[in-house]
Amino acid sequence: MATVLVTGANRGIGLEFVRQLLGSSDRVIATCRNFAAATDLQTLKFENPGLELLQLDVTSNESIDQFATSLQGAAIDIFINNAGVYGPGDAHFGNVTGESWATVMRVNAIAPLLLTQVLIDNFSRGEGKKLVYITSKMGSIKDNQGGGSYVYRSSKSALNAVVKSIAVDLGREGFSAAVLHPGWVQTDMGGANALIDTQTSVSGMLSVIDNLDTSNTGSFFNYDGTIIPW
Repeated sequence: MATVLVTGANRGIGLEFVRQLLGSSDRVIATCRNFAAATDLQTLKFENPGLELLQLDVTSNESIDQFATSLQGAAIDIFINNAGVYGPGDAHFGNVTGESWATVMRVNAIAPLLLTQVLIDNFSRGEGKKLVYITSKMGSIKDNQGGGSYVYRSSKSALNAVVKSIAVDLGREGFSAAVLHPGWVQTDMGGANALIDTQTSVSGMLSVIDNLDTSNTGSFFNYDGTIIPW
């Protein structure tokens, strides 16, 4: 049993993480930016009074700092950084703008490190010391045979580089860190034609998290536990 923090829990993969974790964790802390629009998450809260909901806008330094304060020094065993955005769908060559790129980089690559830094005392107090960041196979440079998607691809490649350094820097303190590709999932981002549902994706990733330790820290995992090339 553990205390687990899940960001971006208002829908899709994040919401499913919360659903599945509620049955196996002592304490689940879920975040999203706008609870008024997170009706499914509110329903889970009604059905599970022990679920803790905290507001967090990862685009705001002030919100990140306030969130850290609201945790009141709580020990967190497992951190699942799920919050992320795709950005503009037409980010092909000749159509990329600096503004949209910067926004996506902030959410997908910068905020995860800022959160890890500001919450390191909470993670250090936990027994699990597992730091997990949801990435995408589209962030794999070796796997890129299709081109395009400059904004999303680069943001996830950047996240992968960030987490690899986290794994190295915090490994000496007993932490395990990894990036997980959830698969092509039937969500608002993945679309109706995606290959797997959220239940399959999340149950697979939770199994990977269970088996994450200092021997495989710094890895790029598929949801089924196989390794994806950088």
